[in-house]
Amino acid sequence: MSYQETIAKAGSLIQSNGAPWDGISAESAARMKLQNRFNTGLDIAKYTAKIMRADMAAYDADPANYTQSLGCWHGFIGQQKLISIKKHFGTTKRRYLYLSGWMVAALRSEFGPLPDQSMHEKTSVSDLIEELYTFLKQADARELGMMFRDLDAARESGDQVKAKQIEHAIDNYETHVVPIIADIDAGFGNAEATYLLAKKFIEAGACCIQIENQVSDEKQCGHQDGKVTVPHEDFLAKIRAVRYAFLELGVDDGVIVARTDSLGAGLTKQIAYVKEPGDIGDQYNSFLDCDEVDPSNVGHGDVLIARDGKLMRPKRLPSNLFQFRSGTGEDRCVLDCITSLQNGADLLWIETEKPHIGQIGGMVNRIREVIPNAKLVYNNSPSFNWTLNFRQQVFDAWTAEGRDMSAYDRAKLMSVDYDSSELSAEADERIRTFQKDAAAQAGIFHHLITLPTYHTAALSTDNLAKEYFGDSGMLGYVLGVQRQEIRQGIACVKHQNMSGSDIGDDHKEYFAGEAALKAAGKDNTMNQFAAA
Repeated sequence: MSYQETIAKAGSLIQSNGAPWDGISAESAARMKLQNRFNTGLDIAKYTAKIMRADMAAYDADPANYTQSLGCWHGFIGQQKLISIKKHFGTTKRRYLYLSGWMVAALRSEFGPLPDQSMHEKTSVSDLIEELYTFLKQADARELGMMFRDLDAARESGDQVKAKQIEHAIDNYETHVVPIIADIDAGFGNAEATYLLAKKFIEAGACCIQIENQVSDEKQCGHQDGKVTVPHEDFLAKIRAVRYAFLELGVDDGVIVARTDSLGAGLTKQIAYVKEPGDIGDQYNSFLDCDEVDPSNVGHGDVLIARDGKLMRPKRLPSNLFQFRSGTGEDRCVLDCITSLQNGADLLWIETEKPHIGQIGGMVNRIREVIPNAKLVYNNSPSFNWTLNFRQQVFDAWTAEGRDMSAYDRAKLMSVDYDSSELSAEADERIRTFQKDAAAQAGIFHHLITLPTYHTAALSTDNLAKEYFGDSGMLGYVLGVQRQEIRQGIACVKHQNMSGSDIGDDHKEYFAGEAALKAAGKDNTMNQFAAA
């Protein structure tokens, strides 16, 4: 519905209610409606699910159409990312937000900073989804409010051409609301707990839920040791639970990302149930590290399984966890991915120990032998030392080519001494093109960085503290922050406007007319930035 059509509809409603509504302006009501396009989280989930599905189809047609996101731990951070994206690129197309369980645990728990072990409050994640969308909707309201003010100014000056141009821009306005890929960890309990929490996620606005195959009460960060996986049937039950949640709430095209941590997980808490030889439980158990047992030499309390007519004792740790055979991680990942896609997942996430296109692509090629359109969400993790990893990859490639590598020490490639070297330049170029190359060669549909703003907040705070509390004093803030905001056109330099002060002024005028007491008068110090 166009701007003028929205006004006309509001006008008809006001007129039908007669004199009691005479103080209501149809145009003001229409503006408020346009500034709040999404009434509920379910409206958002349905809208963004369609975006993701369209983007997935576009990627299948051409891998150059990969998507990206950055992780968030506060609504303001997510809002500023989308404002920056629109400012620099003019569109939010193929750009999402990622909600990291790691950052929720580390930064949002009432217990204080926690490791990524699902010890934080379950609903803190769904609360953050709602918070993120509240801030994104406020970004819409702010930007549209500025357009409405420009429209009024054009009308007052008699510039009808400009007024029509602004109305056209309003009619074609692109929202800041984009898909969020939301991390539900291992489901925070059994399948029923997963279903209940997934509903909270979806009701808050999530169109895409990422779930991993670790044991819920033993969950570890994907880049730490001690990870424990569950048998496939347990994981598939949780995938189905998430799908049921989507269907119950009417988000029929909701997206499920099935994450496997098997590459770095050498343990399982359970031996899988087997109905018949070769079934999914039997395949899971085939990876267990076992010793053949003489039936006459069975120890008290031993756990035994039969394999190929032999009695086998799985290796069990004092923690009562069972050990997989070394070197089976990739095979287990491939099996995890195939079974997940065959049982309701839409996208895959393979957690790796390094960003290596060959390694990822090798697994994806095996998966695509069974499921041709399999595609990944990939964690471009800050847990990787990107500089060192890619310098080593270049070193190894050049060595294999027979190049003279005597100028380099592979064990010390992180040294600043190599920063201006030819090897460093080649490594940096590979890092720059990693996402494009991995999208084309390794089936990666979506690239994300889980914890970027955790690190940027720490870095910028360190720089500010060093300057402000040092010899620079107030110049440390002005030179390093405020002047940069002005020069780079950062909207938050006018922080009153960003917090919604002008929106509030508009509402005061709608509600009280000439009696409105506005905050944006001549004494508002934000006016000092008008020329910025």
